[in-house]
Amino acid sequence: MTHPHDLEPRSEDLLGQEALKASVRERYRGIIGDATSIASVLYSPEELQRLPAAAVEAALGVGHPTRWATLRPGEVVVDLGSGGGIDTILAAQHVGPEGRAIGVDTLPEMLERAAANAAVVGVTNIEWRRGELEKIPLSDASVDVVISNGVLNLSPRKGRAIAEMYRVLRPGGRISIADIVLDEDLPPEIMIDPDAWAG
Repeated sequence: MTHPHDLEPRSEDLLGQEALKASVRERYRGIIGDATSIASVLYSPEELQRLPAAAVEAALGVGHPTRWATLRPGEVVVDLGSGGGIDTILAAQHVGPEGRAIGVDTLPEMLERAAANAAVVGVTNIEWRRGELEKIPLSDASVDVVISNGVLNLSPRKGRAIAEMYRVLRPGGRISIADIVLDEDLPPEIMIDPDAWAG
């Protein structure tokens, strides 16, 4: 039988979560400024024309969550793991000036880059906030839509991250995630290796 105190969060870092997060941040920081060609595969030519080249070149996503989110004018959207801002900028364009997009990222350098990218195309209905998936810097029931592109797989506490998504959603809100999913368990030595996790 499970005792109630067994369900309380433990203070020790059982899977080396802080080491995993630090490794992800370091890898992520290392790619700032690198160019990729991912965006040309994921986004339409029309969308790419509405985006600054720096945001297109910095794209690291695995899909197109904005396309499937059915965004409507006036909605508030949060992009978790906003990176160079490509999905946040597209979301802001979809919800229009009466709506708002909020980009959340763990690195201040990436938030600065994303803000500069948004300024290039004159998108002003965007906020940028530093934060983590497991502790989203937004109040309860404050957004209509949560989007995320290739970031949830990097969280060592996916259940906590998903709980946070639901916490910030308004009643009737939507979640649109593009991510990597495993079909089978990884060996334990991979699951706790910070470099393997970040890679």
